[in-house]
Amino acid sequence: METDPQSTYDRIAAHFAKTREYAWPEVESFLAGRSATRALDVGCGNGRHAELLAEHAASVVGVDLSRELLREAATRARERGFDEAVDLVHGDAAALPVADDAVGLATYVATLHHLSPRAARVGSLDELARVLAPGGAALVSAWSTAHDRFDREEGFDTTVDWTLPGGETVPRYYHIYSPEEFETDLEESALDVVEFDVSSGNCYATVTASSD
Repeated sequence: METDPQSTYDRIAAHFAKTREYAWPEVESFLAGRSATRALDVGCGNGRHAELLAEHAASVVGVDLSRELLREAATRARERGFDEAVDLVHGDAAALPVADDAVGLATYVATLHHLSPRAARVGSLDELARVLAPGGAALVSAWSTAHDRFDREEGFDTTVDWTLPGGETVPRYYHIYSPEEFETDLEESALDVVEFDVSSGNCYATVTASSD
């Protein structure tokens, strides 16, 4: 069932980027009233949330496993004039190429659910905790069984096809979280949950690095 997320998103990057024009309202709400010297977007995709982060931080690091999506993000940054504020880096959410305590603000949106196995997902949450500065905050999201398209109560692995303009379908691996499971993984990581919500079929958590 598993598919390689790097090759998958390299293949669909151009079309995917065209369908991801706007930042999520939940990200806008999270960032409202927050600011930092340096921010991080894990799984930055086409750069839509890195662009928003650039309005709340002096500099932004965008990390993605797909080099083709990073190219799309670089194009967006140039065209929209935020390229001076953003560094785009090829990297893995389970091993972030970012120094300890380096960022005061982060988004980790719609990426966690592409990691497998569970140890990699929890490890990536630990990585987020590692790079968050004391007092920093992050928003983490993942697809959930609360979504209308799923009729399951427990978390499960699946593939969700992406359909390219010519009709070709490209399968993408997802771990669909139950809200309870999402909370459990967060609790087992080095993150502290400040706020938890389910919105539009996604789990969201505002988190900070654990002070333990």
